[in-house]
Amino acid sequence: MRVYQTNEIKNIALLGSAGSGKTTLAESMLYEAGIIKRRGTVEGKNTVSDYFPVELEYGYSVFPTVFHVEWNNKKLNIIDCPGSDDFVGGAITSLNVTDQAVIVINGQHGPEVGTQNNFRYAEKLRKPVIFLINQLDSEKCDFDNIINTMKDIYGSKCVQIQYPLQTGPNFNSLIDVLIMKKLTWGPNGGEPKREDIPAEEMDKAMELHKALVEAAAENDEALMEKFFENDTLSEDEMREGIRKGLVACGIYPVFCVSALRDMGVQRLMEFLGNVVPFVSEMPKVRNSRGEEVETKSEGPGSLYFFKTGMEPHIGEVSYFKVMSGTVKVGDDLTNANRGSKERIGQIYACAGANRIAVDQLNAGDIGCTVKLKDVKTGNTLNSKDVDFHFDFIKYPNSKYSRAIKTENAQDMEKLMTALLKMHQEDPTWVVEQSKELRQTIVHGQGEFHLRTLKWRLENNEKLSITFSEPKIPYRETITKKAKAEYRHKKQSGGAGQFGEVHLIVEPYAEGMPDPTNYSFGGQEYKMNIKSKEEKDLPWGGKLVFINSVVGGAIDLRFMPAILKGVMDCMERGPLTGSYARDVRVVVFDGKMHPVDSNELSFTLAARHAFSDAFKEAGPKILEPIYDLEVYVPSDYMGDVMSDLQGRRAIIMGMDAEAGYQKLSAKIPLKELANYSVALSSLTGGRASFSTKFASYELVPNDLQQKLIADHEAEMAAEED
Repeated sequence: MRVYQTNEIKNIALLGSAGSGKTTLAESMLYEAGIIKRRGTVEGKNTVSDYFPVELEYGYSVFPTVFHVEWNNKKLNIIDCPGSDDFVGGAITSLNVTDQAVIVINGQHGPEVGTQNNFRYAEKLRKPVIFLINQLDSEKCDFDNIINTMKDIYGSKCVQIQYPLQTGPNFNSLIDVLIMKKLTWGPNGGEPKREDIPAEEMDKAMELHKALVEAAAENDEALMEKFFENDTLSEDEMREGIRKGLVACGIYPVFCVSALRDMGVQRLMEFLGNVVPFVSEMPKVRNSRGEEVETKSEGPGSLYFFKTGMEPHIGEVSYFKVMSGTVKVGDDLTNANRGSKERIGQIYACAGANRIAVDQLNAGDIGCTVKLKDVKTGNTLNSKDVDFHFDFIKYPNSKYSRAIKTENAQDMEKLMTALLKMHQEDPTWVVEQSKELRQTIVHGQGEFHLRTLKWRLENNEKLSITFSEPKIPYRETITKKAKAEYRHKKQSGGAGQFGEVHLIVEPYAEGMPDPTNYSFGGQEYKMNIKSKEEKDLPWGGKLVFINSVVGGAIDLRFMPAILKGVMDCMERGPLTGSYARDVRVVVFDGKMHPVDSNELSFTLAARHAFSDAFKEAGPKILEPIYDLEVYVPSDYMGDVMSDLQGRRAIIMGMDAEAGYQKLSAKIPLKELANYSVALSSLTGGRASFSTKFASYELVPNDLQQKLIADHEAEMAAEED
C-alpha cells in the first residue's frame, strides 16, 4: 500500500440508527474497493465491522470499526459506528476524528430519533453531512414520504442527488441528477449500466437538477455569477460548489442505495472520492490551549489516540489520528499526558479485524499500532520539542447505572483492573467507587450497554459478577429546632471516659442571623457566641457549628472533638445513613471530668446528642431530582407520558422538534433506575432520552417512613 498525502485522504464517519444497514453498507464498500473478495452478512456473523465476540453474540455493533478503502487514487478512512443509542460514545468519538458524516436512513422507517441524535452531534461539531436512504428494496419503503419528512426537518439544505424509479423488491434503478443519467443494476448489483434519462422522467429530473445547481452555486460567488449568466453549471463546477457547500455545512446531499444488493454503493463511493472535501480543506483543529494546528505533513509530529481495542491473540490495539506531521516506524515520541516515552514499532492501515502494515502515515491519516507501553484513550504523542495536547472529545452523561460486585470477594481487585481496561476501550463506561453509597457502581448509556459489559466480564475475564440497583444518594435535613444532651461515661479500672454535651440543632439557610436566644418548654436559653465555623459540605449544603459554652463547662480544646462527632453523624445520617445537610448546631453547655475527659469521650457524646436532637427536629429526607428530556415519535407520546406519570414525574413541557416530540420533565432518580429498559420496550427502541441533575427535593411522607424502616432493618441485620 502506498503512502497517501494529506490532500489525498478523506475521513468519514458512517452513522445511523440501529437496523439502518451501516454494517451491510460497509461490507459492500469494502467489496467494491477490492479489500474483501466476498461480502459477509450480519446474520452470517462474518462481517469486517462486527468481529468482537460480544458483537457476534448479540448481532449488534458495540464498538466503532475503523477500515479504509483505496478509491480513484484516494484513501477513504471510514469508521462504522454503532447505531444503538446505548453506544453513542462510539459515534461521538468517530465524529471528532473524521471530517464527514454519512448518515444512513432506514428506508422502512425514515428519519428516526437516532437519526436526529446523530445529526445533532454532527451539527454541533460542524461536520458536513450526507444522507443515504438505504433499504429501497424493502416493501415498506415510501421514498416520497421520507423525502418530505427530511425537507420538513432539515429544510432547503436537504438536496436530492438521486431518486429511485420504484421501491420494493423490484428496485433496480434510479435517476442521478448530478450526472443526469439513469443507473440500472443487474440482480447482483455492482457496477451500474448508465443510460439516458427516460423522457417521462425528464421534467422531474430537470427540476431536481436545477435545485441542485442552485444549491451548489450558493456556496461560491464565482459559481453564482456563472449560474446567473448561463442558468446552469457544468458537472465539474457543480462538484466544486457541492464540495464548498459541504465544508460550510450549507448543503446536505441525499443519495439512494440498497446496501444488501450492492446497488448504488459504487456511485456513492465515486461521490465520496471525487466531491467530499479532503482533510486539508477542513477547518483547522485546536489544541487544548486553543491554538490552531495545521494538518500538514511538514508540521511538527503529533498523534491523538481516540480508541483502544482489546483483541484476542493480539492484546491492546491503539487507534490514532495523525494531527500534524508524519509518523514512521521506529519514531520515538513523548506522551503529553503521562510524560512517558514511546517507540512506534509497527504502523497499520485499519481494515476491521485485519490490518495492513505500512511504514509511514501523513497528517490527517488514521491508523493503529500495537504493544505501546503506557498510552490510554485520549492521550497525545508528540515528536521532539512539540507540546501539543488534544482533549476535544466530550461524552454525554450516563443514563443507566448498576452496582457491581463479584460473587467471590477475592476477585474484586481483578474486577477493578478489568473495568479500568474496558473504560479505556469505551470511555462512556464509567466506574465509580462510591464512598457515600458504599458500592462500586458502573454507569453507562443504557441497559444493553451495561449488559455487554457484564457479558464480557463473564466470558472474557471469567468473572462471576452480580448487578443490582444502586442505592440512592438521599440527603437528610431538619425542619425545626430541637435540643438534646448526652452524657458518655465509661469506667473500667484506671482512667475512664467522661464527656457531656448539650446542644441545639435547627435548619440552616444562607444569610440567617446568628442566634441570640432559644426557648424550649418555657425555658429561655441565652446564647453567648464564642466562635463559629461554617463548613461547605463536599456533598452539598452547609454545616454551621457554634460554640456558645460559658463558664468553662467544656474546655476549648474539646471543641474539635465535638465537631468531629457531629460530622460523623452528618456523614452517616440518623434516618437512612445518607449525608445530612443544611444544619446549624449550637453547643451551649456540658460537663467534663478533670481526669476522665478526653477527645474520644466528647466525640461519642456529641454523636449521640446530635443524633437524638436530629430525630426530634422534624427530620426530612431529600431525594435527587433530575431534568429529563425524552425524544419520542408522536405515535408513542401517550404511552410515554402515562409511564412517566406513574414514576412520580412532573411534566414541564412538550415541543415538536424536527418531526418528533420532545418531552421535558422532572423525575426522581429512584424512578430512573430502569427507565431506559421501559422506554425501549414502550417505543420499540425508537426513542431516546437524556438526564441532568437538577436539585434535591423532599420525598413524600409514606416513602420516607418506608426508607427509615428499611434502614433500621438493614442496621439490625448488620448487628446480627
